[in-house]
Amino acid sequence: MDGVSDLAFFSLLVRHGNLSAAARELGITPPAVSTRLANLERRLGVRLLNRTTRRVSVTHEGEVYLAGSGRILAELEALERSVASTRAQPKGLLRLNATFGFGRTHIVPAVSDFVRQYPEVEVQMHLTDRPINLLDERFDVGVRFGEMPDARLTARKLASNRRLLCASPRYLQAHGEPRTPGDLARHRCIVVREDNMAYGTWHLRSGQRSETVKVRSALSSNDGQSALQWALSGHGIVMRSEWETAAHLRTGQLREVLPDWATPPADIYALYPERLNLPAKTIAFVDFLSQRFKDHLQRSAWNAMVW
Repeated sequence: MDGVSDLAFFSLLVRHGNLSAAARELGITPPAVSTRLANLERRLGVRLLNRTTRRVSVTHEGEVYLAGSGRILAELEALERSVASTRAQPKGLLRLNATFGFGRTHIVPAVSDFVRQYPEVEVQMHLTDRPINLLDERFDVGVRFGEMPDARLTARKLASNRRLLCASPRYLQAHGEPRTPGDLARHRCIVVREDNMAYGTWHLRSGQRSETVKVRSALSSNDGQSALQWALSGHGIVMRSEWETAAHLRTGQLREVLPDWATPPADIYALYPERLNLPAKTIAFVDFLSQRFKDHLQRSAWNAMVW
C-alpha cells in the first residue's frame, strides 16, 4: 500500500502548491515532506517537482505521474464506496459552476430534482459564459465540455457530445452550401469566442484527413445562444453543440453542413477538485448527474432527446 500512499501524498502536494501547506495538512514538518518527496523521486528515478522557496512546479514526468495518480485514486475510491455498507448523509452547501446555455437548459432542472431527493443540501449555482478555475474559486463541482486542461481535477464523463456546423435553409439558398472545409473561408460564419479555442479558427477531420480553416466572422459573441439565434435568422454558418442544435435540425430550421467532417469532441464532464475523502454532497450530486444523463441517453439518442 506504500505506492497508493505515495500517490495520495503527491496529489496533495501538487494541490497545495508548496511544501509548508502540505506539511500543515499532513501534520508533519516541511523538512519531513521534502524528505518524503526526495525518497519518492529516488524510487522512481525521475524528478517530479521543481522547488523554489515559495512554490513547486510540476515537471513533465510529474504531470504523467499525477494524471495516473488521479485515475488510480478515483478507481480506488469508487471501489471503497461500492463495498461500504453505509454512506454519510449528503448535507451542507454545494457550490456548482456551469456555462449559461447548458446550465439553464439541463443543470437547472437537474438541481431542482436533486434537492427534492436531498433536502439537506443547499446548492449555490454560478453560471458563467466560460469555464472558471474551480480550485481558485472553491467550487465543489463544475460541468465542462471537451478536454480537461487541469490535471489536478478529477473528470467523470457524463455524456458524449459533438459540435456541428449548421446554417439555416435561408442562408444556404442565398449563399450556397460549402462542399469542402476550404469553402468555409468564403462564407459568412458566426463565431463564439471561447476561452480555449483560437478565435475564428475551426479544426475539422474526416478519416485520416484534417484541415484547419480561418473563417470570416460576420458576427461574433461570447454567448453561444446568441450565435445560434443569428444562425437561425440566416446570418451565417455556426459551430454549436449537438444538444443545442438537435431540435432545430429536426424541425428543419437548421441544416447540417459538411456532415462528413468532424469537429473536436465536446463530451460533457463533471469535474471536482478532491480525489480522496470527498464530501457526501459532492459524491451524491455527481452520481445523480451521471445517472440522469445515462437514463436520458438510454431512452433516446442526442438527436431525438427531450429533456
